[in-house]
Parts: sequence; structure tokens; C-alpha cells
Amino acid sequence: MISFLDFYTPVNINFEGVSAIVFYFTVYSLMGWLLENSYSYVTKRQFFKPNFFHGPFKPMYGFAPVILVYLIGPETNWGFVLLLCFFIPTLIEYISGALLQKFFQRQWWDYSDMPMQIHGHICLPFSLCWILLSFACLKWVHPAIVSFYGAAEILWTWIWPAIILYFIAELALSIRRHAIQALDKAESPNPIQ
Repeated sequence: MISFLDFYTPVNINFEGVSAIVFYFTVYSLMGWLLENSYSYVTKRQFFKPNFFHGPFKPMYGFAPVILVYLIGPETNWGFVLLLCFFIPTLIEYISGALLQKFFQRQWWDYSDMPMQIHGHICLPFSLCWILLSFACLKWVHPAIVSFYGAAEILWTWIWPAIILYFIAELALSIRRHAIQALDKAESPNPIQ
């Protein structure tokens, strides 16, 4: 049993539940952008890493914690929690990488030179990191985010529909931008770009 998961996560998909999901998704997408760019700065001395979105959000990092939070409860066996902390982020990373490559002929990350990798989209060393990051998120970060949501809920109630519209616009504009780039690359007579 996971006794530290004592935060309230709305299970019903109603107005308040959707509002909370959008809040968590937004916060974790921003935190993922900060995490990736910080990692890029530490490893390559370059903070701004290419991003699918134009703004400072990485949806992949928004989906994984939200799914984990809604799948895992206080009564969940710790072994099952660790398995979910491994599989959910890894699956989301693989699906994201495969879809981005299929539709835009571009690979935003490449683990081809890492051990135990699949199509360059996922690899065992990073999947093991996802376990630690996801577990830390569930144990320490999410309870703080829940408290922050409680404090900001009155304001958030007014702005979250605009945040949804922002993400829809960001997605549409990003798809358009990257589709045009993929078309230009496919039509370019010079294969080296």
C-alpha cells in the first residue's frame, strides 16, 4: 500500500475535475519544458532545445503525471506503482516519438546510441530515470501541486478555458509549422540541411 498518496484527486469527470486535470497538465508540461531545457543546458550548454510547441510546454510531461495520478491511489500496491512509473512515461515517450517522426519526418530526440533502445524513441536508461522522476513526482511534487491548485482554484476557474484554447491554438499552429517544414524538406533538392 502507498500510504503517502493522501492527496485528493477528483475521479469524476465534471467541471471541477476537468479544471483540475487542465491545471495539472499545464503545470507538468511547463515543468517538463524546464526539466528538458535544464538537462540540455547541463549536457550541451544550450538551454533552449528545439520544441514541438512554440511556447514553454512539453505535453508529453503533462500527460504522464496526470495519467499516473488518476491511476494510482492510496490503496495501490507499491510494486504496481513502480511498474506504472516505468510503463506510462515510457509508453507516452514512445508513442510521442513515433507519431512525431511519422507525421513530420523529424526525430526530436534520438536514443539510437543508447543501450536497449527501440527505434531511437525510448531506451532502458531513460525509462529507469522515469521511474525515479515519476515516483518523486507522486510522493513530493504532486501533493505540493494539489495544495497550489487549492490556493489558485478561484482564479484558475476563470482562466482555464482560455488555457485550453491556448493549447488548441498551439497544437494547430505547431502542426501547421512542422508540416510545412516537413514538406519543404521533402521537396528540397539538397538532401543535406
